[in-house]
Amino acid sequence: MTMEENFWNDKRSSSAIIKEMNDEKEIVAEFKKLESEVGEEEVLIDFVEMGEADFQTELEEKHMILGKDIDHFDTRLLLDGEFDSNNAIVTIHSGAGGTEACDWADMLYRMYSRWCNEKKYKISEMDFMPGDSVGIKSITFLVEGRNAYGYMKSEKGIHRLVRISPFDANKKRHTSFASVEVMPEVDESVEVNIDAGDLRIDTYRASGAGGQHVNMTDSAVRITHIPTGIVVTCQRERSQLNNRETAMKMLKSKLIELEMKKKEEEMKRIQGEQSEIGWGNQIRSYVFQPYTLVKDHRTSAESGNIKAVMDGDIDIFINTYLRWNKTK
Repeated sequence: MTMEENFWNDKRSSSAIIKEMNDEKEIVAEFKKLESEVGEEEVLIDFVEMGEADFQTELEEKHMILGKDIDHFDTRLLLDGEFDSNNAIVTIHSGAGGTEACDWADMLYRMYSRWCNEKKYKISEMDFMPGDSVGIKSITFLVEGRNAYGYMKSEKGIHRLVRISPFDANKKRHTSFASVEVMPEVDESVEVNIDAGDLRIDTYRASGAGGQHVNMTDSAVRITHIPTGIVVTCQRERSQLNNRETAMKMLKSKLIELEMKKKEEEMKRIQGEQSEIGWGNQIRSYVFQPYTLVKDHRTSAESGNIKAVMDGDIDIFINTYLRWNKTK
């Protein structure tokens, strides 16, 4: 196909095809690796059945690894959406509740950072608004790596925290909320028509934690898409031009996400489903007291090891969501 005479004339089309071919090659390579692992385990089984007890421990270890690899491959096959293989742009907003809510947003950012590190995904901050005293009011960050959006899309929604607040002298239990938005990062191969007359572009001085990270020039960029009311901001770079280019890419992603949401809502209307998006309609609850439990209210997946979850062990929720989303 790539050797066809006019293949490279259409950059958008050729890029999309090359991307699809690379995804398929990766799946084939992963399948062949699993075949090899199964073969190795079959050899160990033969040794153990012949009375070679020394291979029992190795067999058990390989069986555990193989089970995880097969589960990962099975989940990987679910990532067949148009943008699932793309990078992800993630935004966390603290909800009502002041200090407690800002701390909760910071905890979620730490959780996702640790999950990304374990998956060898690169994270880079694009926009940041600190809490008044602690934590984060809002943060937008880019997750770079194959299938980042496919996995991270499971995190879209309201996340609820229940705990005894470390900021409450009376040690009362508090409930806090934070919202997580996830969009696919799109490249030049995806065409989105944006009229320059529909944009309002403002510049301002970037915020930061202090020291060398504070930019003393008006390099941060805010772009408002007037027809939809969508606002994107970027203060990632010291260059206003670079921040503007990144903000435009974010706007493009948001407009695509908006179209995807419209299609989902139309399907729900056709199917007669009704759902309300708002505070209190959380997708997941994280309870620290009086017991410890993390539960996803869409799939009923849960974990009692809240420390592991907050340290980034969220695969159970992501994988279960992807399977649930295919059957709903």
